[in-house]
Order: sequence, then structure tokens, then C-alpha cells
Amino acid sequence: MVRKIIRFIDNMIDKTVFLVCLVLFLLGSYGLYDSYMVYQQATDDSILKYKPGYETDDATNKKIKENMVAWLTVDNTNIDYPVMQGKDNNEYLNKDPFGDYSLSGSIFLDSRNTPDFDDYYSLVYGHHMEQGMMFGALDDYLKEGYLDSHSSGTLTVGNKKYKLRFFAVLECEATEPAIFAPTENDDETLDYIKQYALFLDDSNLPKENEKLLGLSTCKYPDTVERTLIFGAMVSEKRK
Repeated sequence: MVRKIIRFIDNMIDKTVFLVCLVLFLLGSYGLYDSYMVYQQATDDSILKYKPGYETDDATNKKIKENMVAWLTVDNTNIDYPVMQGKDNNEYLNKDPFGDYSLSGSIFLDSRNTPDFDDYYSLVYGHHMEQGMMFGALDDYLKEGYLDSHSSGTLTVGNKKYKLRFFAVLECEATEPAIFAPTENDDETLDYIKQYALFLDDSNLPKENEKLLGLSTCKYPDTVERTLIFGAMVSEKRK
């Protein structure tokens, strides 16, 4: 009888261990699949066919939602994306430019800014993705000298095109009002950047008639620390 009880207990332990291992395997497999899908969404360059000047008329293609307000390109980086704007700053955290659910989200303009980028200071957000995808590319700006060789870009807003001249790299908390209240503290923003920037190119500071653009991403998961770069917006007519 005792042997039967022991064998029964052994069998139950074996089955329990097997089930635990199976659950862990399935969870691990799902985690890998989930990470793969997030990476695939972030690296999908088919979105480039919607870039102004490169649009296609293929009726079978999905259409970017009307919430697209601009197209952002930072030269010699992976940043080449549509800029969306939602009713609040949560809408495009996990939604792609087509309006579908996506863990990698979209690049988006602060909901308080005007969609035509007519504010003195406009703030754009993007997820911090691996391999320099989305705004994970901002990590490189934390290296000394990188800003000097990656200081140009373009922002296309309707029929307007702005040349971007990046001049500063900053790390700060998302609670800093001089940076994260883009329509409320215009008179403080540039002074704060000049005072606390990790790297600053005085020769590229915005001129009197130029507006200011900030690009922000999380420095670490689940923290309020942010990495940002700032550029002057030089207006020119889109051809």
C-alpha cells in the first residue's frame, strides 16, 4: 500500500513538473513571438510609400488615417515616419498610423500642439525601440560627437517643408514643465535647453524667426526619464 501511495505521489509530481514546464515553454514562446511581432511592426518600411513625394495610388493598399499631420525624417538615421496626432497623448501609444492596434505605436505630436506646427515649440514623441527603430535612434545622440554628424532632417507639413537643424541633446524627467508643457512655457524652453543640455551646438540655435522642435523618447522602461533632441525649423516651400 505504501509503495502504491509513493508511486502515485511520484506520478503526480512528474505530471505537475511537466505541466509547469509546458506552461513556461508556452509563455516563453509567446514572449518571443510577441517581441518578434513588435520588432516587425517597428521595422516595416512599407510605410515609406506614404511619404510625401513618394505616394502610390494602389487602391488595394491600406490608407493612413487622416490624423497624420506631418512626415518626419532625421537624416542618416532610421527615423523616417509619419507623425500622427490623437485627441490625447495616449491614443497613438499602441496604435499604428492606420488606426490598428500595435505595441510599437506611432510617432505622434503632442495633442496640445497645433497640427500645422504653428506653435513656437512643438513636441513629438516615439517609443524607444531596439535596433534604433522608432525613437530608439535617439540613443546614438548620447554619444559625444554624434550630434555634429547627424544634425539635419526634414519635416513636411502639408504643402510646407521645414529643414531641421538639430542643436541640442537633453535628458530630463517627463514632469519638467519647461520641456513637457509645449504650449505653456515657450519663454522658458530654450533657456532650459541651453542650461541643461548634455551637448549643445551654439552655432545651430534657432534664429529669431525660426520655431523649435523637440523629439522625445523614454530613456528606460517604466521611468519618467526621457531622452530628447531639439532642432530649429527652417521654413521652405514644398515643391
